[in-house]
Amino acid sequence: MTTITRPALRPASPAAGAKWSFAARRAAPGDAVQLDTDLGAAGSGDLVLAEVTRVGSHKRLQLADGRYSPLWPGDRIVVACADRYAVDQFHGLARLSEKGADLLAGGGIAGEILSRNDRVSQATRLAVLGRLADGDGTAINVDRYALPPAAPGRPALVIAVLGTGMNAGKTAAAAGLVNGFARLGRRVAAIKATGTGSFGDVAEYEAAGAAQVLDFTDAGMASTYRQPLERVIAAIDRLLAHAADSDVAVVELADGVSQVETAALLSRPEVVARFDGTILAVPEAMAARGGLSWLAERGISPLALTGVITRAPLAAQEVSEATGLPVLCRTSLADPATASALEARFAERDRSAA
Repeated sequence: MTTITRPALRPASPAAGAKWSFAARRAAPGDAVQLDTDLGAAGSGDLVLAEVTRVGSHKRLQLADGRYSPLWPGDRIVVACADRYAVDQFHGLARLSEKGADLLAGGGIAGEILSRNDRVSQATRLAVLGRLADGDGTAINVDRYALPPAAPGRPALVIAVLGTGMNAGKTAAAAGLVNGFARLGRRVAAIKATGTGSFGDVAEYEAAGAAQVLDFTDAGMASTYRQPLERVIAAIDRLLAHAADSDVAVVELADGVSQVETAALLSRPEVVARFDGTILAVPEAMAARGGLSWLAERGISPLALTGVITRAPLAAQEVSEATGLPVLCRTSLADPATASALEARFAERDRSAA
């Protein structure tokens, strides 16, 4: 009688049927074969299986495949335990409890809320079923799936887009720059260097014509808030190295220049030196003056102003006259002539330095 040997069946994933969030997009679902219920040991980036118990502020989850999914009580979702810093929404830490957790961001960030903006409702509430673990019982962290180190390098031109705060217009400006350089015929890499995992910025960069889009989740972090500064700097270098075959990189730094990580990065001259130039997004004239003053104290002189202020021509005229800087709307940034002028400016600088 012939004996047929069958391969051992892989244990069913405890996350089978769950909705996988954007923050978990690089993970391999097949690696998750166990649940670790030691929630006190959870750290930033650990993948978590949770169940929605109350739908609050975030009524949709950004899925790993780039779609939105409405949330319903009873939904099982895979999110990342991580910190969040968002003055317009939630301030929270990467802490989980048997009593539950809060959905801190629609991209799939869970933790404990410390405070919230009064303009937003209570957070969507989660019951934490456990941390996802592999066959060896090791908790699965997004860092496991980070891009590998690359040979040191960077695109020939790197422009950073900064802002005075959340919703100042940074992403729209970055997308405009991407589109302008792409229409000029350049290969453009768009990089979100800091922030909280979300596919909104990634999608906007792609739509603008970026040949390559990278963000800090590709460097192994679900959120950069409260991460060691050297780790964030190393992540920026890794992302720039992976974009080295592009002609131009447009790098967006999240939140405002006074946000903890952003302020620390911009206070390091060797970090600022990674950028050939900067553009500052502002909502109104006084914010522009304050932001420019803060940057000047650190030796940073933006090439131009942009952002929400461009919706008000009179305010844009006021700040341009006061600062001597051009104020460029998204359409102007997307003009290939603007991209060409920026290229020429830095080419002349390089010739002078040679």
